[in-house]
Amino acid sequence: MAKEFASKADLGEKEISFVELGKGCYGYTAEGDPNSGVIIGDDYVMVIEAQATPRMAKDVIAKIRSVTDKPIKYLVLTHYHAVRVLGASEYGVDEIIMSQKTNEMVEERGAQDWKSEFERFPRLFRGHESIPGLTHPTMIFEDKLTIELGNKKVEIMHVGEGHTKGDSIVWVPDEKVMFAGDLVEYGATPYCGDAQLKNWPATLQKLSDFKPKALVPGRGEALKNEVECQEAILMTSEYVTMLYQEALLSVTRGETLKQCYDALMKNMSPRFGEWVIFEHCMPFNVTRAYDEASGIDHPRIWTDERDVAMWNELNS
Repeated sequence: MAKEFASKADLGEKEISFVELGKGCYGYTAEGDPNSGVIIGDDYVMVIEAQATPRMAKDVIAKIRSVTDKPIKYLVLTHYHAVRVLGASEYGVDEIIMSQKTNEMVEERGAQDWKSEFERFPRLFRGHESIPGLTHPTMIFEDKLTIELGNKKVEIMHVGEGHTKGDSIVWVPDEKVMFAGDLVEYGATPYCGDAQLKNWPATLQKLSDFKPKALVPGRGEALKNEVECQEAILMTSEYVTMLYQEALLSVTRGETLKQCYDALMKNMSPRFGEWVIFEHCMPFNVTRAYDEASGIDHPRIWTDERDVAMWNELNS
């Protein structure tokens, strides 16, 4: 029997948690589904990650309104993936913030990514008919941008490549709280289909050097102390390092993509197989690792047609 494509069969609802991690800093988490973050200052509110649809964004807003009635002025999108950005219209913010490299990826492949992600994981696009179109920034930065929310300074930084070429983190220095986007996961498999795998570990080391006291990962529960933060960074680094190094060995041996995939599933499942969306991510991750190890530095664009062809090839 053919293996069900990606996460089409994943229809179960997840329990939402909304946890304060420092004064005015909250993690919105969903048992391994995509997370969001919230920062509340004396004057304004900032949201990190929009969710996939306006309908899903409504729940983030409801959680915010349970603790403050201050205006939501800023929305930070740490990278371009559809499950993170397409709910943006619901917030009615003054500014939508992206890095320059993330904006480039929206322009290059945002439309294809939207269709591709929807076909892979339809449950994450509840209310998809309410999406008005691609999300474009109103404010773009290159390396660093500082925003004042009223007695709370927020630093938005592109410190290096990893999950994508344009990843941003959001740092609240007074609280030492970090919103890491999908650069860091916790108990969830990093998606690497658009990754810069050779650069990702060095970027994670930079995050580690901040010594965060709390951290909201892209997926997984919010981390509430320094040990958990470092553990999540280390585990993510271990995964992406093994993925690339094993793929590089396979390419060097002259193996096919299918041979590479079978070997990595055998070697990585004992260590990482219990992580959320492991079976979903591995075909995409191994394909990208194989490409990068073969000298393809800029990730190829995923389309729904390419997704299905790859899935069928590797799971045959």
